[in-house]
Amino acid sequence: MILLNFSHPLSEEQLAQAETITNTAVERVVDINSRIDPSQPLQPQISSIIESIPLNTVEWQTEQLLVNPPSLNYSAIVLLAELHGRTGYFPACLRLRPVPGATPPAFEVAEVLNLQDIRNGSREKRM
Repeated sequence: MILLNFSHPLSEEQLAQAETITNTAVERVVDINSRIDPSQPLQPQISSIIESIPLNTVEWQTEQLLVNPPSLNYSAIVLLAELHGRTGYFPACLRLRPVPGATPPAFEVAEVLNLQDIRNGSREKRM
């Protein structure tokens, strides 16, 4: 699986946690700078960021992708829409949480959110 990391660098322990939860090896981590200029329109910036990712059209549609989204909520929203357009589905995403009592602060993988399953389940609730 390819992990697209739009946030802080992930530790070996966090990568191992992701592999355990998904039962899939992380073959490659692609660290992506997701900084944006808040004074400029967001969508073109996110599109440009995604264009910088070294995946071709076939890889976007066939590789198993796991996303560590940016912390900035509106960047994450646009990113997910862009990724859905390229892959044809919502990607699975990491959710990190603080480790209780850790000094200095540390984070662990809390879960992997299968956004496509969440979306599919929500469709069943339409009236």
